[in-house]
Amino acid sequence: MKFEINAQKREAQGTGASRRLRRTGKVPGIIYGGASDPVNIALDHKELYRHLGNEKFHASILSVTLDGVAEPVLLRAYNMHPFKSQVQHVDFQRVMRDRKIHMKVPLHFVNSEVSPGVKEQGGVANHVVNEINISCLPDDLPEFIEVDMGSMKVGDSIHVKDLRFPKGVDPVLHRNENPVVATIIVPALVTEEEEAAAAETVPAASEIPTTEQAAPAEKAEEGAAEKVGEKAEKKEKK
Repeated sequence: MKFEINAQKREAQGTGASRRLRRTGKVPGIIYGGASDPVNIALDHKELYRHLGNEKFHASILSVTLDGVAEPVLLRAYNMHPFKSQVQHVDFQRVMRDRKIHMKVPLHFVNSEVSPGVKEQGGVANHVVNEINISCLPDDLPEFIEVDMGSMKVGDSIHVKDLRFPKGVDPVLHRNENPVVATIIVPALVTEEEEAAAAETVPAASEIPTTEQAAPAEKAEEGAAEKVGEKAEKKEKK
């Protein structure tokens, strides 16, 4: 899927200028990187907001048309309003077709529901991470990396190096790093010992006084208080 975005150059800068721009339904942004200087731009908010709701938009080579010239870029960052559905700012980075890029792409987990660990052993699929750092040329950038959990049993794990990457795509790892991506785990169950311990801390219904049972005790306390008061009055009279 190809994403095309129209943009205009933005001359005015600063907080006040950006605020006025947002009031007109535009989003301030910037294009940087490559052999050209950074350019401040303005984009249509509705169009950008709609694109941001698409997962593929975040891991694709985008085409931004500025002054009639289209440039391939990557979405690098965007800021949202603290409580409004409003994009505050967006950053795009130019890409060069012959230079590798580093990018985070989403992971798509498949077949966990038919795996022996889930279907036969009652386990639960546990997604440890939902995206992964990769390195590739812009034209080789995948929209996602698939994680097939179909053969996993309870206690099994899939690591980054177990994944199948498209040709020209490599995971970005440090030295001997090989982090876990997904596992099949046994859901936590309450044991009989834990239930017994919990029952001991809760008083039985027979131990909790009812209103009728509590009433005599309250009356006895009131009577004792009255007697103490009477004795105190007699002493004062003497």
